[in-house]
Amino acid sequence: SYRVCFCFRRWFHVGVSEPPEAIESLFNQYSENGIMTVDHLHRFLVEVQKERNPKKEDAQAIIDSMDDQLNLKHPHSSDQRKGLNLEAFFKYLLSEKNSPLCPSRGVHQDMKAPLSHYFIYTGHNSYLTGNQLNSKCSAGPIKDALKRGLRGIELDLWPSSKKKDGVEVCHGGTLTAPVDLTTCLETIKNYAFDASEYPVVITFEDHLPPHLQGEVAALLTRIFDKEILLPDDSECLKEFPSPESLKGKIIISTKPPEDKAKDKENELPKSTSCHVNFPPFMKMFNHTRKKVCGQKAKHQEYPRPSASSSADEAEWGEEVPNLKGIVKTTNGSTNDKDYSDEEGSTNADGDSEKTQQNVVEAPKYRHLISMHAGKPKGGLKEWLKVEVDRVRRLSLSELQLERAVTKKYGQDIVRFTQSNVLRVYPKGLRIDSSNYNPLIAWSHGAQMVAFNMQGYGRPLWLMHGMFRANGGCGYVKKPEFLLEKTGLYRDLFDSEVNLPVKTTLKVTLYSGEGWDKEFHHTYFDACSPPDFYAKVGIAGVPGDTSSMTDQTEPIKDSWVPAWNKEFKFQLTVPELALLRIEIHERDDILQKDDFGGQTCLPVSELRQGIRAVPLHDRKGNEYKKREASHVL
Repeated sequence: SYRVCFCFRRWFHVGVSEPPEAIESLFNQYSENGIMTVDHLHRFLVEVQKERNPKKEDAQAIIDSMDDQLNLKHPHSSDQRKGLNLEAFFKYLLSEKNSPLCPSRGVHQDMKAPLSHYFIYTGHNSYLTGNQLNSKCSAGPIKDALKRGLRGIELDLWPSSKKKDGVEVCHGGTLTAPVDLTTCLETIKNYAFDASEYPVVITFEDHLPPHLQGEVAALLTRIFDKEILLPDDSECLKEFPSPESLKGKIIISTKPPEDKAKDKENELPKSTSCHVNFPPFMKMFNHTRKKVCGQKAKHQEYPRPSASSSADEAEWGEEVPNLKGIVKTTNGSTNDKDYSDEEGSTNADGDSEKTQQNVVEAPKYRHLISMHAGKPKGGLKEWLKVEVDRVRRLSLSELQLERAVTKKYGQDIVRFTQSNVLRVYPKGLRIDSSNYNPLIAWSHGAQMVAFNMQGYGRPLWLMHGMFRANGGCGYVKKPEFLLEKTGLYRDLFDSEVNLPVKTTLKVTLYSGEGWDKEFHHTYFDACSPPDFYAKVGIAGVPGDTSSMTDQTEPIKDSWVPAWNKEFKFQLTVPELALLRIEIHERDDILQKDDFGGQTCLPVSELRQGIRAVPLHDRKGNEYKKREASHVL
């Protein structure tokens, strides 16, 4: 019942999840006298679900598990159950065993290629709990990221304001309260391989003098010991090892310090710290950083979008722009400067009495860096040069990448990423810890697309969706056309070339259920049951990306909506396509739709047939009750 005004209540019939007409028809086709036997179910798995070599034992196991859940008793049965009735069959279709991605497939891609041949699940400023200006720094977000499967962790290293020879992690030039480096490294040690056994890359944005780099070297050696990947005598790798060969390894990546002490005339004064470019609005915080770092700074949770945003964007975040829209925006803007530089130089030497120690300590630190980072002198052309005798990591901001693409460097980026590693990070003006469209970087072969994992919104959902592939191990093999010296990628960046359609994806959305188990009955509407509708779309290369305008009709006053609508998508590059599903609740009175759930799935790994798709909340976490909130 729902209260209306103060004196009246409206009563609604409690909806029960029932098989859609199409599901009931299928059951009748693959059953006899209302029972789906082992033979019937096996035939259904082969013909409808397109399972790979299913056995009758698999069908029997499904029947047994469903009967146990529903406490079904069949007469004349001995050790084995007789079969499934319609209720049990529908329950199976909604079960975890029938997910759109095969749960038993695990890591199935070739993991023996060089590291540069994989997309790597990567975080940006992995220690922040909220926005980029005044949120708290903590090891908690690092733990959460690793447990989700991230393989790339970023730490900003600064001299401690509390300890004379200490090192802390914080976002420089802001009011973020720091966390001790030791705490961060120990957290990585404890959780690095909980979700995946494949290597973790720790990238340092290093603002330390050499004697503190020596302290970091000692910390790394003590905490990780033999887990750290050590380069050979040549220091620079000629080719990156494979993820398979690096299981259980920690890879340190940063700009290596100079081999020799700098000449006196090139040294910065004793009291001068390294130069870092900050946006104008951040410079006012820079001079107060040392005062704040030693105190408990005021922080705030991840901010919601402003009230001036549209209702849809306020609820789910901005729609993900495609490459064409970004190119148009970038070409039309001349003042959009990117102030952040994650390949910045390190501090000068500290106290004069430590000069001799610096000569010894910096090489110890350098020896632990197996993935060298840095930008050669010059512009994009020099940055993207492929060297024969060494591989390296290059970092570009999202704006630098967009400009490179608009200046026709797309093919150069792909060639660079075939042997080297490209890391892309959010522009400095994203102070709210929002994110960008990752597909621009992925379609150019960028391996480490660094995201603010503490937020929510559509770009982050795409990131979650991509790395549900390959068993969720944090490494996804790049499409072959991005690894070939010549091929599709040349046409991919040519706007005048129409790529052929390789796959047609058909998605039929039958129904949804489970919101009544996850939410209070007045959560969506105080006066009536919700009016759910669904949006379905594709995120991929520009030619495949579809706006989320395709949608079902709202089903009035129902917790168990039945939509029965088909969507069709023609894909030219299905290897990079992601299927997006969002559930909205229509509110005609307030003119503001509510969030009902979302999911994002890699098209290349979708199983055919009728599948139960679990939904996730704004932050990308599956709803707490496993049986709750599915679409079929």
